[in-house]
Amino acid sequence: MGTGALLIMAVGLAMDAFAVSLCKGLTLRRYQLRYSVLTGLWFGGFQALMPVIGYLLGARFQSVIANVDHWIAFVLLVLIGANMIREAFGEDEEADPSFAFRAMLPMAVATSIDALAVGVTFAFLQVSIVLAAAIIGVVTFLIAGAGVKIGQVFGTKFRAGAEAFGGIVLILLGIKILLEHLGILVL
Repeated sequence: MGTGALLIMAVGLAMDAFAVSLCKGLTLRRYQLRYSVLTGLWFGGFQALMPVIGYLLGARFQSVIANVDHWIAFVLLVLIGANMIREAFGEDEEADPSFAFRAMLPMAVATSIDALAVGVTFAFLQVSIVLAAAIIGVVTFLIAGAGVKIGQVFGTKFRAGAEAFGGIVLILLGIKILLEHLGILVL
């Protein structure tokens, strides 16, 4: 998987964090840059950490499932993407206005679970996990940080679209991986 594909995947993975960041921005009476930085650090940090954990788990079991790794990558990415699309059109959740540890930790973990599953697929695809984690973390940091400001300025109208876009990107990447491994798509 090349750097371009990693960037696209990072944007797709960051859409959950972007949607939550928009909601955090909605709770602000007055914007301060530190809110964007804190949100970016929480979400970007967890989005970088989770693929590493998934990669280590996937690498441990790679020899057992090497013959079906492309199917696993396809199924995981399609399921994650479909779930993001489903959540995009579900009920809105109430945002907690706090940026304290107790408020940010659960959101950072929840928005990065999909990155854990993607990390498992990275082990099967022989992706450089250091590069992948760095790209995912930085992209999420920037997108989540911007989400706080955008949420404070524009409101909730972008939340569903952002999550749906992220889900579509992950599904398309899953299809691409499967088609490449089946020899149907040669890039």
